[in-house]
Amino acid sequence: MERKSWRRLCTTGCAGLVLLGGVVSAQESGTTAAAPQASGSTPASAQAPGSTPAASAPMPPDVSKKLAEQGEQLDAMRSQINAYTAQLDAMKRALVAQEANYHALRHAVGMDVLDAQRGGNINASGGGASALPMPGPDGVQQTSVQPVGQAPPPPTDNKPPAVAQISDQPGVLTPRGVLVVEPSYQYGYSSVERVDLIGYTIIPAILIGLIDAREVRTTTQTATLALRYGLTNRLEVEVRVPYVDASSYTTSREILTGSSEDNVFTTSGRGIGDVEATARYQFNDGGADSAYYVGWLRYKSRTGTDPFEVITDCVVRCVQNTTGTGLPLQQPTGSGFESLQPGLTWLLPSDPVVIFGNISYLHNFPRYNVSLNILNGGKEPLGKVTVGDIFDASIGVGLALNDRASISFGYDQSLIGISKVNNKTVPGSVKTTEGTLLIGGAYRLSDKRTLNFTLGVGATRDTPDVNMTVRLPMRY
Repeated sequence: MERKSWRRLCTTGCAGLVLLGGVVSAQESGTTAAAPQASGSTPASAQAPGSTPAASAPMPPDVSKKLAEQGEQLDAMRSQINAYTAQLDAMKRALVAQEANYHALRHAVGMDVLDAQRGGNINASGGGASALPMPGPDGVQQTSVQPVGQAPPPPTDNKPPAVAQISDQPGVLTPRGVLVVEPSYQYGYSSVERVDLIGYTIIPAILIGLIDAREVRTTTQTATLALRYGLTNRLEVEVRVPYVDASSYTTSREILTGSSEDNVFTTSGRGIGDVEATARYQFNDGGADSAYYVGWLRYKSRTGTDPFEVITDCVVRCVQNTTGTGLPLQQPTGSGFESLQPGLTWLLPSDPVVIFGNISYLHNFPRYNVSLNILNGGKEPLGKVTVGDIFDASIGVGLALNDRASISFGYDQSLIGISKVNNKTVPGSVKTTEGTLLIGGAYRLSDKRTLNFTLGVGATRDTPDVNMTVRLPMRY
């Protein structure tokens, strides 16, 4: 019994092996039948004489169906891969274009210089490093960085950058059709000490004559209303109307005359000052690496009370009084001369600061047939009077602290020529140099209101000790 069972088991196993070999040969014959056509090999009919083609069994229907389905899936996957490849190529081209635009925009707004000066990963990589995002741990650049704060709005025109104003010439022109009303208040104080020696000396230690020690303190307050209007985006006009309130205190004592106390001579005056008109024009379109140039021309009238209109205390030459002080009894509110002043202002953005400067030349027109009004109704003829012209130059830097506040530092120097009467130099008139250290600040109250503050400190003996100005430009 055991032998028969073993024989039956062997017979069944052999039959199964034969059936399995037929199925495998059928699959191989199906795949090899299509392979010569796809690869271009020689078909069975074109084989060499004497060779016998391999016998093939018919393919089962279910196997053929599965092969067809797998072929369709492969074709679909190939189509998807081609579509993905095309999308990747398009994304690469778009990325290259965006990167080019990114670098162009950075160069236009000067961000490369900004990053190099503000530190971060730029300073750590050296001056030639770019401002692209730092790579992540896996070596891929992190481009999904969330911005901090609110970016400033893009500029709508090619205007110079705004800085804290420290001079009478603003650095930003008024846009076309915009009116700026700027009330301002200016306070100035100066003191001058002088010692006059009237006589002659026998030896340097002995003086025969009088010693006149005099100290003059002058306070000037000026309230000004300025109107600026933009005719075009590059041309603006301005009119300034000042109101002046001035007072002067002169303290003197004549030594060796028996005087035991100082003599104080006080004068004051108030009224409309010299009205001014100015036109400004922007020559070019500056940028992150080029300066803005603004030319201007100012005309100053003599609408204020001039020094020749006020009453002057008599001097030795007068008939009415030979013991007068020779000083005006009232402070003038104007210079008494018409002036024309061309100038050039330039601004150079160099983030995070703005460097600016100004040069100008003021010419005073001479006056003819001038006379002094003397006490008690008298007049003293002078003739032709010419005051010295003024060459002025200034330079400074402005720094924005945030989106509202900014500060400026600068220095202004003026060279004043000599004055003449009837083409002869006035006794005691010399060329004078005035230097002023300027500190300014600005705070933007709103989109149309800005508060400006300027402090000027005299750097030479002939310069006013202090000059403070507050401005509030308002746009309409």
